[in-house]
Amino acid sequence: MTQSLRPRLASLKLLAYTLFLSLSLDCAHAGQGGDNPLLLWYDKAAVEWTEALPLGNGRLGAMVFGAVEQERLQLNEDTIWAGGPYNPVNPEALANLPKVRKLIAEEKFKEADELINASLMAKPRGQMPYQTLGNLRLDFHHTGNVSDYRRELDLDSATASVRYTVDGVRYSREVFASAPDDVIVVQLGADKRGSISLTASMDTPMNARVTLEGADTLIMQGRGADHAGIEGAIRFQARVLVMAKGGAIEAVDSSIKVSGADEVTILVAAATNFRNYEDLGSDPEAIARASLAKASQKSRAALLRAHLEDYRRLFGRVTLYLGSSPSIALPTNERIARFAEGNDPQLAALYYQFARYLLISSSRPGSQPANLQGIWNESLNPPWQSKYTININTQMNYWPAESGNLAECVGPLIDMVKDLSRTGARTARDMYGAKGWVVHHNTDIWRATAPIDGPFWGMWQTGGAWLCLHLWDSYEYSADMSMLKEIYPLLKGSCAFFLDTLQTDPKSGWLVTSPSNSPENGHPFGTSICAGPTMDMQILRDLFANTVRAAEILGLDEDFRTELREARTRLAPSRIGRAGQLMEWLEDWDLQAPEMDHRHVSHLYGLFPGREISLRGTPELAAAVKKSLELRGDRSTGWATAWRICLWAHLGDGERAYDIVRLLISPDLTYPNMFDSHPPFQIDGNFGAAAGIVEMLMQSRGGSIELLPALPSAWPGGRVTGLRARGGFELDIEWKDGKLVEAVIRSSNGGIITLRYADKACEVKLDKGQSLRWKGN
Repeated sequence: MTQSLRPRLASLKLLAYTLFLSLSLDCAHAGQGGDNPLLLWYDKAAVEWTEALPLGNGRLGAMVFGAVEQERLQLNEDTIWAGGPYNPVNPEALANLPKVRKLIAEEKFKEADELINASLMAKPRGQMPYQTLGNLRLDFHHTGNVSDYRRELDLDSATASVRYTVDGVRYSREVFASAPDDVIVVQLGADKRGSISLTASMDTPMNARVTLEGADTLIMQGRGADHAGIEGAIRFQARVLVMAKGGAIEAVDSSIKVSGADEVTILVAAATNFRNYEDLGSDPEAIARASLAKASQKSRAALLRAHLEDYRRLFGRVTLYLGSSPSIALPTNERIARFAEGNDPQLAALYYQFARYLLISSSRPGSQPANLQGIWNESLNPPWQSKYTININTQMNYWPAESGNLAECVGPLIDMVKDLSRTGARTARDMYGAKGWVVHHNTDIWRATAPIDGPFWGMWQTGGAWLCLHLWDSYEYSADMSMLKEIYPLLKGSCAFFLDTLQTDPKSGWLVTSPSNSPENGHPFGTSICAGPTMDMQILRDLFANTVRAAEILGLDEDFRTELREARTRLAPSRIGRAGQLMEWLEDWDLQAPEMDHRHVSHLYGLFPGREISLRGTPELAAAVKKSLELRGDRSTGWATAWRICLWAHLGDGERAYDIVRLLISPDLTYPNMFDSHPPFQIDGNFGAAAGIVEMLMQSRGGSIELLPALPSAWPGGRVTGLRARGGFELDIEWKDGKLVEAVIRSSNGGIITLRYADKACEVKLDKGQSLRWKGN
């Protein structure tokens, strides 16, 4: 081959690849909606942020709007937060803590609240907000009429695409966030040479400036904001490289202009100086520059191939089919609006897989954990600062992870708990005079652990103890001894704090937490402050039991085990109130509470996600949970509605659980892009509902796997593959006409498990790598 022919052939290959991508997508979704069950699609561009489509590689995020004249990619990097390292413990707390406890013991709850407010709350009283990186804008120089518009998010490929026709030219955009190459990739194509012209620019509400490097690279560099008296310590840089085949590229002011190109590839890299909550020594320019340099050496096809191999390795582990209907032909926003009509089972399956997609996109090894908005945020100070609220919301983010075969995605949460065990040890010592570690109801990237906002919300001690349940889940699902060794010191440290700080209730003699609250719910005495709320006791019973079991398996700390067992027997028990409900507090105050329909159902933790209550093991307490749920009602905020799905599933009521799924997947609680609506947007409801859908199909705890425990009549036939169960098992389930057809169970480590379906039970012993088919007989 002569040298002169090579560039021409290379150009033809690239053109053919561009056409292939566009044509294959068009053909795959021919007609109105096509038959891809993993597709979100729309016939209009996004106007509102909650209509845009999310992409992420765990660390970098983008919201893709898809407008014809101007594409907006709203960008995030998961370590861009306001403030810097700080210690929020109130120096007056330790001296005043005994006075607070005395007031609570005397039932002077309002006075205790006032003293907590004056002397125990953090300084500053709030925490630091997660912040946006900014926007990449692509202004296209279209002059004709637009037709055949379509934008979509394909969960199978984690790719957002836009396609439309202008004056007979078919244009395409594909955008994905690559984890292996650590860049966001934008690929622009057209079916006619020389048709692509655009201007690329960046802007941000942050304290930052945009410059050019040569004619093809935009650079945005800036700093995180000061907040609540804490100086902004984050320094960031984003770099955008524009590469064109054909046509011309030139710098115009602080933007890049492309004229008459055949195709364009744009790479976005971003980084900060953040290494961890106390080390800000990274070089954002060097990191971003290196990412771009590496990715720019790859072809478009190679970038896409690496992305797909990496992403599908995680996403492809689980499949879910709940039935189909003609509704798949409708745009996703219309399907959401019509879901309550009851004829779109596939949308529930799509909702579940969308949650798995969001978790893969916002929580990867080495990234920060998914926060209140996952990784996506366009604001300098978003609702609730988009931080980590650990009296339900952060935990709910990870409810579907283990059963959904995404154990790797839990890694950032485990890393955060390790950080919190260090900053929380400082809070335990300086605020409580105690050993071990403690976290209250929120934390941020700086791993603050003191109580914030006000006594009503913040004076709650068991946030870290609840996070320890996720550590234990990581071991239970994997049966991995190395994981158990890794988490045991964290479990032990959390227990040590409570052994040092539990108080004896003067009326009953039980051990209780004090001061505390039942998260964010007021009792009849003008505050939430109390001692020994039911949720605290349930969390501690789980924590103590799991830590004892871990120590037994590892052969460690026999005396400590004994101390935990003895303390556990003295914890205030879950009790049934005069209305037949599960009591939320030590006293039977439930029917006098100011908000009978309160969003939190904290005292029902023991049924789910806790281990204390079950239909089979504690039927009286399960009946009391049911009564409490009836008193609270089904409709609530997005995440609270999702929790109710899980609870009704564990009560074995698939019809009630499905009714609440219908409430959730509606315009009131689900945005057009399928983000959960609190309102406003919080991502926890997406994850909580996904967990609830699985809990309707499979539950694993206490050495058993329950098959189809809460199957609704709306899903008479279906199949799920690749779910994980506790004990190191994986299973597939198929059902028809509302009855089990077959389950296939596989063991990754070998072990014994009891399979249950309806009134049948079968104990199974499997060797490592062995599988079994079971038909429920």
